[in-house]
Amino acid sequence: MTAFLIIFIAALFAISVWQISKIVSLGKAPDPDTDTMEVANDDDNKRQGQYMLIFGIGLYVLMIACFVGYNDYFLPDAASKHGGEYDDLLLLTTIVIMIVQVLTQGLLHWFSYKYHGKKGQKALFYADNDRLEFIWTAVPVVVLAGLILWGLFSWNDLMDTNTDDDPLIVEVYAYQFAWRVRYSGSDNTLGDANVRFIEGQNTLGIDPTDKDGMDDMVGTELHLPVNRPVLFKFRSQDVLHSAYMPHFRAQMNVVPGMVTQFKFTPTVTSEDYKSTEFMTEKVRKINEIRRQKSKELVATGDVALDPYEFEYYLLCNKICGASHYNMQLKIVVESEEDYNKWLQTQTTFEKTLANAEN
Repeated sequence: MTAFLIIFIAALFAISVWQISKIVSLGKAPDPDTDTMEVANDDDNKRQGQYMLIFGIGLYVLMIACFVGYNDYFLPDAASKHGGEYDDLLLLTTIVIMIVQVLTQGLLHWFSYKYHGKKGQKALFYADNDRLEFIWTAVPVVVLAGLILWGLFSWNDLMDTNTDDDPLIVEVYAYQFAWRVRYSGSDNTLGDANVRFIEGQNTLGIDPTDKDGMDDMVGTELHLPVNRPVLFKFRSQDVLHSAYMPHFRAQMNVVPGMVTQFKFTPTVTSEDYKSTEFMTEKVRKINEIRRQKSKELVATGDVALDPYEFEYYLLCNKICGASHYNMQLKIVVESEEDYNKWLQTQTTFEKTLANAEN
């Protein structure tokens, strides 16, 4: 490793000396009889124009190939009430950006080829043009203002945390490197909590003197009833995390020392989402890859991979430490009836305290 670093540093030093020598030579008066290599001629300009045109064509061919070839990596339809509007806004923004990018970059590469430098040819230019300046200033202002206002209204709807629609209140608690969920119980009110109360089985620091917290329930899975608004409250025990639910088009930073929140309504149960055509085909392709990989593992004496089954997941979208990549929480969206049945199997904080005392 040391030898490699010495060679690398020596190469950088040689490149630096070479570049310095070129800078010094530029400061000297050119000799018209000998110093011709630094001056571009018509052939050089034409060749560079052709290179620009070829590069531009290659860029767009590669772009189209990526859209087609990586289609399987796109997210499927949103599973939340606000997700459709979010996707529409993202699609419109992408279309606008692509139109502007294709026009501006396409013209740049085409003009570089068509109007490459020729001896004795002078480029046509406008010293000023009020009409053109007004157009290229007004059009971006109007388009961007429309996109920003649409995004602002969408964001306000997502961040509207009023309880007029009787949302289910759930706390998502982050710590290195896992998630826990606290359900608000029959009163739909979370008890007070503080990290100073974390001790023994009280892993979320629920205040044992707060009556509102006695019916709270702590779990390691996030269960949600379909078509009911859910108000999420987020806390972090240690560092900055980010709660990311890609299929619901939702994300919120989880900040130590404060409570962040947002609300959305899940609209598709886990079972219904699994049976969609997109997800069925995606699972089939993943399992085909896993089968091929399992053959290689078995051949070398390793254990074969288990078949993949789709589930909603809550992920951490902030690099929070060594095991950040594995910080995920299963989400189950189910009918209201199934959700209530599952809730009845959970242990309240009051019973947890009683068991600890016994």
